[in-house]
Amino acid sequence: MPGDYKTLKQAASDEFIVNKSRFIGYACPCETEEEALAFLRKIRDRHKDATHNCYAYVIGRNAGIMRYSDDGEPGGTAGLPMMEVIKNRQIVNCCVVVTRYFGGVLLGPGGLVRAYTKGCAVALNAARVVRMEESQSILLDVPYPLWDRVNHLMKSLPVIVESTDFSASVEARVLIRKRDFDFVTGQLTALTDARAEWLELEEMHYPWPEEEEYGTLCDDPG
Repeated sequence: MPGDYKTLKQAASDEFIVNKSRFIGYACPCETEEEALAFLRKIRDRHKDATHNCYAYVIGRNAGIMRYSDDGEPGGTAGLPMMEVIKNRQIVNCCVVVTRYFGGVLLGPGGLVRAYTKGCAVALNAARVVRMEESQSILLDVPYPLWDRVNHLMKSLPVIVESTDFSASVEARVLIRKRDFDFVTGQLTALTDARAEWLELEEMHYPWPEEEEYGTLCDDPG
């Protein structure tokens, strides 16, 4: 669907050791190049004593801005491999910095490419890749006798149940991707013989998990 894209849920980091060199991968969602450069400055200030702070960032839903740097590593062994990881996973509006503390053992060009590729990958995984998709929030009203069946069904549907309220009936706030809306509401109608009702609430771009993790209560929707 036009307007959908993949980005990062949060800022995060991870690290590992390769032949005594310490690599720390940082990743952060960034909407503008200014935000990406600010994140880069933050990491550089944090690791002023590091041997290298290599980076790659992609800004714009159509990847209109793409920048990377080897920061003193041999040409093509750090920034470009990091950029390739980002491009291969089709992630935009993000910045990744891989910090290296040299451990005294040369890795060679191939070893550096592998290390910076891994540094970027672990940073992206730590920051959690999400799909920003056009979504619809609904308030679902279900009679008590039907709730167990509806609740069981939703565990297998591509939805996120944000909250439930047990009053005169069961009211559940449910998030559905626009592309799944007709399918989900059709399933609910068929299961309940049209006794479940819903009110359409706001529309939004929502960060859905890259992997299928739906049908459960979302404690942290944003």
